[in-house]
Amino acid sequence: MTSDKILRASIFILAFLVGLLRENVAHGKESWQVRHEVEGIREYQLQNGLKVLLFPDHSKATITVNMTYFVGSRHEGYGEAGMAHLLEHMLFRSTRTRTHIMQLLEEKSGDFNGMTWPDGTLYYETLPATPDNLEFALSLEADRMLNSRITADELRTEFSVVRNEFEMDENNPQDVLREQMLGVAYQWHGYGRATIGNKSDIENVSAERLREFYKRYYQTDNAMLIVAGQFEEADAKKLIEKYFSPMPKPQRPLQATYTTEPVQEGERQLTIRRAGDQATVGLMYHTVAGGHPEAAAVAALVAMLAEQPQGLLYKELVEEGLASEVEGSIWNAAEPGVISFFAKAAKGQKPEKLALRMIEILETLQPDQLNLAHLKRYQQHASRNFTLSFNSNETAVNLSEWAAMGDWRLFFANRDSV
Repeated sequence: MTSDKILRASIFILAFLVGLLRENVAHGKESWQVRHEVEGIREYQLQNGLKVLLFPDHSKATITVNMTYFVGSRHEGYGEAGMAHLLEHMLFRSTRTRTHIMQLLEEKSGDFNGMTWPDGTLYYETLPATPDNLEFALSLEADRMLNSRITADELRTEFSVVRNEFEMDENNPQDVLREQMLGVAYQWHGYGRATIGNKSDIENVSAERLREFYKRYYQTDNAMLIVAGQFEEADAKKLIEKYFSPMPKPQRPLQATYTTEPVQEGERQLTIRRAGDQATVGLMYHTVAGGHPEAAAVAALVAMLAEQPQGLLYKELVEEGLASEVEGSIWNAAEPGVISFFAKAAKGQKPEKLALRMIEILETLQPDQLNLAHLKRYQQHASRNFTLSFNSNETAVNLSEWAAMGDWRLFFANRDSV
């Protein structure tokens, strides 16, 4: 071999070793630079894009590991209605290294679940606070992210479970009304589709198509890991490095959703007729996104109007005998959501009369019909709920929902706005 060839070979070997070293660094020890910190919760980001929130609290006897993926029903395409929720179910089946995941979780004597909504999907385990349980939960979530099998046989078995959920929703008149009202309110945006999905899509989607959805969205750059409760931060970091750092950063780009619901030009009305003797009336109004500066004020208004027994809707509808009960809710979402009000017609009352009176109350509302006492009660209630959420795994779920709206720190910003 000539000296030139030896030199070229040496340069090639050196370049290869440098590349290998860089890869090992990228997949090895993380720098663990704090990106954000709010009230004891620290945010980090691994080199592969995974966001990590650590919230040690030694007053707890448990530890919660929560994995959130920023994909929900609004990301589904044609023929995919219900796919995000169906995939959530499949991740409790098996991976290439674990079988019977539900049984493994049940043996740990803790609390665990999954949840899908339009903006995201989450999985959590709350277990007795031991080093073994911490490693079990972190290794499980890493395994589910990378190795879920999603076989045709498992999918056939899970169909019946999801169908049961679908049919349960169909038996709740107010849930049916709410879902169909959303479909009328959003004619183009994904928020108009129910997360549970369409029955034919649920029954006919293939395991292959579900796996494609999984591989596209269940990746480090589209996920946030939360560890909360009694644990040592240094130990958690070592385990996260062990199980998550080796995962490569995805090369595929994720396309952001871009559909904007057009301005609604006038009222839209919907009537559902089914067998039964109970009539329910609902009103729904478009409103701001959950991260909007006015979202806290909108939520306060809805709660104050529907408050029992002091709220205006309760006094004007229930106490006057038009309705047997009233309810108000706000849907905080990543993009502009809705507020809704429901009332069950009292026995012998026509729903048409109830609807007209509800519209009159809400659309002629005057400032002097709400007072500071209403607001103070709402603020106290909201503050109490915020505090109580830290006594359970609810904090991790709340952080996930606000992260899916844009940033987990909105959880605290919204509290301050209230």
